Amino acid sequence: MNLWLWLCCFFPAAVGQPDSELMARYLEEKLMADYSIAEQVVRRVPRQTRFLQRLETRPRMSEFSVKSTIISRYAFTTVSCTMVNSGSEAREAVFEMQIPAAAFISNFTMSIGNKTYYGEVTGKEKKHSNDDKAKKKKSPSPANGRENGYETFKASVFIPRKMQANFLLHYEELLQRRLGKYEYMVSIRPQQLVGRLRVEVNILENSGIISLEVPPLRNSKHKGNGKAEGDVSPPPSTVIGQTKTLAKVTFSPNVVEQTKIARNGILGDFIVRYDVNRELSVGDVQILNGYFVHYFAPMDLPPLPKNVVFVLDSSASMVGTKLRQTKEALFTILQDLRPEDHFNIIGFSNRIKVWQQDRLVPVTPNNIRDAKKYIHNMSPTGGTNINSALQTGAKLLNDYIAQNNIDARSVSLIIFLTDGRPTVGETQSSKILSNTKDAIRDKFCLFTIGIGNDVDYKLLERMALENCGMVRHFQEDEDAASHLKGFYDEIGTPLLSDIRIDYPEDNVEQVTQNFFPNYFNGSEIIIAGKLINRTSDSLHVEVTASNSKKYILLKTDVAIDLPSTNDIRAVPGMEDGRADQNYIERAWSYLTIKELLNSRLKSNDNQEKEYLTEKAKSMALAYNFVTPFTYMKMREAGLHSEPPHEELISPSTDGIGEKLQSLQGHKAPPGIHRHQDKQRIKISRTSADGDPHFVIDFPSSKFSVCFNIDGEPGDILRLVSDHKESGVTVNGQLIGAPAPPNGHKKHRTYFNTITILSNKPERSYLEITPTRIILDDGERLILSCDRNAVVRSSSLEVSISANSNITVTIRDTISFVILIHRYKKPAPYQKDHLGFYISNSKGLSSDSHGLLGQFLSHEVKLLQESLNINQQQVGQNQTEALQPNLTNTLKVKGRLVPVVWKQRRIYNGQQQVDCWFAKNNADKLIDGSYKDYLASHPFDTGTSPGTINSL
Repeated sequence: MNLWLWLCCFFPAAVGQPDSELMARYLEEKLMADYSIAEQVVRRVPRQTRFLQRLETRPRMSEFSVKSTIISRYAFTTVSCTMVNSGSEAREAVFEMQIPAAAFISNFTMSIGNKTYYGEVTGKEKKHSNDDKAKKKKSPSPANGRENGYETFKASVFIPRKMQANFLLHYEELLQRRLGKYEYMVSIRPQQLVGRLRVEVNILENSGIISLEVPPLRNSKHKGNGKAEGDVSPPPSTVIGQTKTLAKVTFSPNVVEQTKIARNGILGDFIVRYDVNRELSVGDVQILNGYFVHYFAPMDLPPLPKNVVFVLDSSASMVGTKLRQTKEALFTILQDLRPEDHFNIIGFSNRIKVWQQDRLVPVTPNNIRDAKKYIHNMSPTGGTNINSALQTGAKLLNDYIAQNNIDARSVSLIIFLTDGRPTVGETQSSKILSNTKDAIRDKFCLFTIGIGNDVDYKLLERMALENCGMVRHFQEDEDAASHLKGFYDEIGTPLLSDIRIDYPEDNVEQVTQNFFPNYFNGSEIIIAGKLINRTSDSLHVEVTASNSKKYILLKTDVAIDLPSTNDIRAVPGMEDGRADQNYIERAWSYLTIKELLNSRLKSNDNQEKEYLTEKAKSMALAYNFVTPFTYMKMREAGLHSEPPHEELISPSTDGIGEKLQSLQGHKAPPGIHRHQDKQRIKISRTSADGDPHFVIDFPSSKFSVCFNIDGEPGDILRLVSDHKESGVTVNGQLIGAPAPPNGHKKHRTYFNTITILSNKPERSYLEITPTRIILDDGERLILSCDRNAVVRSSSLEVSISANSNITVTIRDTISFVILIHRYKKPAPYQKDHLGFYISNSKGLSSDSHGLLGQFLSHEVKLLQESLNINQQQVGQNQTEALQPNLTNTLKVKGRLVPVVWKQRRIYNGQQQVDCWFAKNNADKLIDGSYKDYLASHPFDTGTSPGTINSL
């Protein structure tokens, strides 16, 4: 966007100059004078004369300041600039500012003397065809267009002699997450030294701010890939302050520091990068004043396999730097492919050359080596046949998907790179778009990359939009190799596919896009909408997705309009300005307008285009955004006019309880259930919990047996061992704690890690602690214990009830429940620990062993010697009749074990169990001795020599 505003005003009042501004003038003139000795010799103009000439011919910038407030990724930016005309006649002043292409300008104000001019956003009228042709002739070159990541705002006024002009520009943007960071960038290019220059960035993130960094100024005017080489320290005079949820960054170089950065006043891009705390959950849902925004970016998921076809332009125009940098980037990208990926390469000019005919090859050292040779030998020649290249790539990928038994949850994609326009074969953009869409048929995504000034950016943009991809454009004079690698890094690690995020239909409306074919590592999915029922206490959210061989279902209920714990009005430096708005509503309007613009760009129907245009225009006018269908008209403000002041209501992020439902089968549930039943866990008493206390339930004998194991901290106990038959092993590792005061023990021990291993039908393991779960079945997945989640694969299901329990089901015939014991304010002898319960043992064999496993298929008899009681077997319901002085004995595999009657509490003390207790570390009750059940490491399956499997 190039916005020129011409005003010619004359006023008699004079304006004084501050000392810092005079210093800036003098220092800049001194530097310019010393810059070129040859220029001095040719012109032979005394330095003092030249200094006075420049003062007479150009207004000076006395102040340039930028203040930004970022609330939950939504950024409000205000740019203030003061320019002074010290000359003897009116001079033209140009205020120029580069802003991100994704941003919307929301206001602009100028004041000259006692007159103020404010911007009013107005809808554009429909142009006639002749006007459209004229407009096309005046369109900016790609070097200044939005495809390079920025737009240039310009305003020109004539400042009367001895007066000043003030400019105030507001714009807004929703920060996008790339490569694991949000990047906020502000251009500092006043084109002269400034007496007072200041940038202030305030950040409020209720989730918590992490990885805050301010790299050195980026001197290139083009946006980079988010990774600046040589990031060492912030620019001089930068001050960074941070708490858990708030951050403040300021940059205020004096004229001497500005001079050291750039003599011409073009300092570069000031960048702030950061991320927020996040976990594998439904994400961060914030609700305010009837609107919601939902940020979803899970971490620690194993990557999905990729089927990728690289389609590379090798036409004559790629000669030199462009082709060399493309080859450099591809060499690095090929090295980053994973062993489970498949790939192929197509080079195109007027001819199409396929590296491996009719197939995609696996990633092996030999294939990578041969691919590099093929790329190295590519030479630029001929024209540009974009249509045939894409048709060939799409057919290759479609045939591979159809003819091979590929994983249904693998991600297929085409990466297409060109530097020009179609010159050979089909050259009509509309036909190429249509052919490409027909060839891909929504089966995979197309990512497009343009290099240089001659590329047809609109064609690449629309091809990517129509086929669920993204577009990037780089200049030839940039480090294209690093940009290409950076773009691949954004899409090179798919973590989830077929992500669907649902809300109750009777609770929300006007929700933005809620289905996404892929989620890539380091990115973020954002959805926003309006609430219909504002009287409801909560908003139900469901996320369903696929990850490799697993299906994931996440659910939560989010509180509506709870008081926030972070009121921005109490934060120094954030009390006023553009932050005092309903930022969630504005984020929703921002996303909605962006989607309308993209839908219009993809549409081929004139009537639909007209509808989308009017809808986008109407919303832009309502929220005062400058868009392709609106513009800013300057009007003179009346006397004593003041901008309206609005109070900010800060965000609500507190949840009010999460609920869980297992995902059965291979499809997500068709609808949303407003009323969820509480999860109920049916488990037996057979368990190892507490210090640790073991309980074994014998349902047919109608009694239970219990015993203690007095292990040492660090011991790993084998609880279940059935590796040879069912393939299942369970080990528990002990931690130590001091004994309670006046206790008989020297210390306590608890389970702090439970490891569950299974090798049938394929190897997998679970490592569970009170805070997290690691699931590894060839792909590593990390889950937090304080969030509800369900993960299901073909033979394994893990269900987490937040901060309560984890249920592990193996092949639907074996189930274990792990209770989580966590203390808010633990005593010295209390430690966060786990309890292990066997819920279903049908799938374990009769030969299973371990401290618990050996009793699952064996019965135990209770023998009693007493004159008062004649019966030889006593059921649990008769234990009240037993007296402490009776001699009671268990018969276990021919061994006699003396026992006494005790009571135990299990399930976090919720249930009392009457049991027969065997003393002395279960001597004679268990096979062998306690030490025979010590594993050498958490993944020990007991199959090594010297271990007991069955006695």
